[in-house]
Amino acid sequence: MINTSYTLAGVTFKNPVVMASGIFGFGKEYGAYYDLNRLGGISGKGLTLHPKEGNSGLRVYETPSGMLNSVGLENPGVAAFLQEECPRWETLDLARIVNLGGNTLQDYTEGARLIEEDAIARQLSGRPAVDMIELNISCPNVKAGGMAYGIKTEVAREVVREIRAVTTLPLIIKLSPNAEDLVSMAEMCEKEGADGISLVNTFSAMKIDIYKRRSVFNNLYAGLSGPAIKPIALRMVHQVCKAVEIPVMGMGGISSAEDIIEFIMAGAAVIQVGTYNFINIRAGIDLVDGVERFMQDQGIRSLDEIRGIL
Repeated sequence: MINTSYTLAGVTFKNPVVMASGIFGFGKEYGAYYDLNRLGGISGKGLTLHPKEGNSGLRVYETPSGMLNSVGLENPGVAAFLQEECPRWETLDLARIVNLGGNTLQDYTEGARLIEEDAIARQLSGRPAVDMIELNISCPNVKAGGMAYGIKTEVAREVVREIRAVTTLPLIIKLSPNAEDLVSMAEMCEKEGADGISLVNTFSAMKIDIYKRRSVFNNLYAGLSGPAIKPIALRMVHQVCKAVEIPVMGMGGISSAEDIIEFIMAGAAVIQVGTYNFINIRAGIDLVDGVERFMQDQGIRSLDEIRGIL
């Protein structure tokens, strides 16, 4: 018998494989190819208080061992998610995570308040659909001149503190690898009451069309993900795991069971998988099976035996 589970802030992940926000939607499409209940969890498509159409022009561009995206948080908005997606989410037997973004502090707090109210109502009726919030602080902060909340620690502190005050749901803070001081940012989140950290988000990058003599994206820069970023992401996860006591969800370029084991050994509680879902539509189930095979082959009874051994 092997044990792949982990309990984070009272929420049990049956295994460490969580689908990352932004690639997996809300799970419906991938559910046509395998049983989503085999997964440890899903972090849904990033939500904002109001619906967003996303960026114009090209949105995705393949790079060597990776992918650039400039989607722009296209999403239906918090209210539509609660009404249209939660009835299906309440039937899933896995950790269900809402990824929440915003352009202003008011957007963040109002979105979190709506999610909290819905969660309480569903809990009372015995049909919960949301287990935790993943707060994405990598969104543009309009009042700070377009600077992302996730760049400066003191700017991020305000939104983390305000969201912690309006929700009783477990709160995970998703950090940007572009932060001025990633470790200090993580330590601040812990001090402000976060239940966990997730990292890394995409790296700021670009691609130039040398024939049109312009960026391929209307927004100039885009987010780099995929296997190309894995060694850097792994280093960052290790550094943060050594600095905080709260659990860390590690992500960045994971595309094999061996990658997952590396992140676990670096200290990650669970991991998230994004771009690999574009490469392998059955990525989730294949990774779950791969981790179990590795443990059996290596005589590992529980992931706790190797978690954070570095």
